[in-house]
Amino acid sequence: MLETLLFLLIVFPILGGLACYIVPTRLLRGAVIVGTCALTAAAAVALLMHGSSQTTPESLFLIPVRGLITLLDFALLGVILWYAFRLKNGLLKVIFGFQIVALAFYELFQAHHTNAQTFYVDTLSIIMVLVVSIVGSLICLYAIPYMKAHEEHLHLEKSRQPRFFLFLVGFLGAMNGLVLADDISFVYFFFEITTFCSFMLIGHDQTDEAKKNATRALVLNGVGGVAFVLGMIGIYASAQTMSIQELLHSGSIAPGLLFAVSLICLAGFTKAAQLPFQSWLLGAMVAPTPVSALLHSSTMVKAGVFLVLRFAPIYAGTFLGTAVAVCGSFTFVAAAALAVGQSNAKKILAYSTISNLGLMIACAGLGTAQAITAGVLLLVFHAVSKGLLFCCVGHIEQHIGSRDIEAMRGLSATMPRAALITIAGLITMMLPPFGVLLSKWMAIEAAGHNLFVIIMLAVGSALTVLIYARWGGNLMSAPYKAEPKHPAMPVLTAIPLLSMAIGALVLSLAAPLLYTRLVMPLLASAPYQVAEGTLTSPVGAFAIYPLFLLLAVAFFFAMRAVLRSKETRYIPPYFAGINLPDSSGFTGPLGAPVAYESSNYYLTAIFGEDKLTLWINMGAAMLLAMMIGGAL
Repeated sequence: MLETLLFLLIVFPILGGLACYIVPTRLLRGAVIVGTCALTAAAAVALLMHGSSQTTPESLFLIPVRGLITLLDFALLGVILWYAFRLKNGLLKVIFGFQIVALAFYELFQAHHTNAQTFYVDTLSIIMVLVVSIVGSLICLYAIPYMKAHEEHLHLEKSRQPRFFLFLVGFLGAMNGLVLADDISFVYFFFEITTFCSFMLIGHDQTDEAKKNATRALVLNGVGGVAFVLGMIGIYASAQTMSIQELLHSGSIAPGLLFAVSLICLAGFTKAAQLPFQSWLLGAMVAPTPVSALLHSSTMVKAGVFLVLRFAPIYAGTFLGTAVAVCGSFTFVAAAALAVGQSNAKKILAYSTISNLGLMIACAGLGTAQAITAGVLLLVFHAVSKGLLFCCVGHIEQHIGSRDIEAMRGLSATMPRAALITIAGLITMMLPPFGVLLSKWMAIEAAGHNLFVIIMLAVGSALTVLIYARWGGNLMSAPYKAEPKHPAMPVLTAIPLLSMAIGALVLSLAAPLLYTRLVMPLLASAPYQVAEGTLTSPVGAFAIYPLFLLLAVAFFFAMRAVLRSKETRYIPPYFAGINLPDSSGFTGPLGAPVAYESSNYYLTAIFGEDKLTLWINMGAAMLLAMMIGGAL
């Protein structure tokens, strides 16, 4: 049974991607995507029902699995190296040439000594599989109508969708393989597949900017690959095992092992776009929006967080753990500050993603049961809400021709359905009783013994509220008597958007159940007591259900006020001059009409990228050096 589920979760999406590349028509390709996504999501739910277990499959299509992975590993690195020569990029040649040599060393001198089990399923991997397979599948469905409109806009002579969906759908299988593998060499293989898929997807549009940013993503994630393969070799040299579970249960924290694990954490940092590696994720915005949604919410960046969380028990309570917590919390507050100076919606979401990933990594570094609870729950809630927001931005951009939040002013009147769903996504990212804020409350409580970390978490949380409240205010500030346009929303756009919006609400309601059924089995002790929808710790309590009741009452009165406002007499604003007849401005000097404008402050003199990025990167580099040096 387990081996069948592993096939459906790992191999089947990759086969589905290959089928997308082969089938000749868009209609048939759409059917393949829908079928693959539906079966992958169903397999993820079946894995949840199956529960924890482990297995070592002997063969796949009559080929020994371990030998097949080794062969594919060298083939994959060879393909990436070929791209390095094609791009004439010397740094890429060194990075991936080194990985080939290092992997050959491992296979020649270490691999034949290891007898690690290949796959292990626990509740952490089940949570990740559910996130990847359900949220990722919804984004793949959303991409079907999106890419049709995207290519119509580009006026392409020949569709590139076959190659696009090959990597988009195949990405799901690579991510499932990464989170389910127990043998670290298998994790490395899937880690590199995600690097290659992201490179191909970011460069999909083949513009100079797309190629440049795809190459940058390949370089930075390649650096992570170098750290990973060195960490892999170091772990075997120190612990004589490649099984993550054996490593976690050995209790060994030998200095050599800690240094090797610090390299794995460094690999996770690059994949999760932590400072100073954030530039690849910001550059990834040139890709079509479904790529951004997939990378930011359910796949690529979550792989980095998963690695750091997975190895957290090994370095809990050590200097390395403290350093990881400080690095993560610094990223949390610094990326939130950089987001304040942005008006590009995708860039706001990108910085916000980096910030929240930093918080998850900070939780892994703190390492207590309370912190791990916060990190795992934030991973789930963030995936759903962030996937929803990226898809909303893509839909809005295709109708208004801009992704600037100032251009979205008054969207609640002109595109009420899209605006309502977007506002729901924004609220779930910042307000109680929704899960993201619940997780942040848990994280701040968990950091109570570390003054430096708790200050950064508190400041970062405040900046996050500013960012999302400003965007939501723009959406709701409707011009007087604006008429709704109700642009068409294809079924395969509406289903993912509504599913993720409802999912964010339902998951927040189910937070106590998520904690007791999925997170508690990961912990040595239970940091929270659950009673009547309230999570209680020795420090405080978060009353989820009473807060939802309060929210419903507030929503009722707010809607009543909105409905009554339609009967209110409109008084044109006074502009300190003679109003124009339509009140769109006033009569200025020499009788010339002056139109009024309203916009937010972005405080770019304080929070601008050009002001902060250099200093923030220098600070982050010093913290990373401290982390690696401390592990030595």
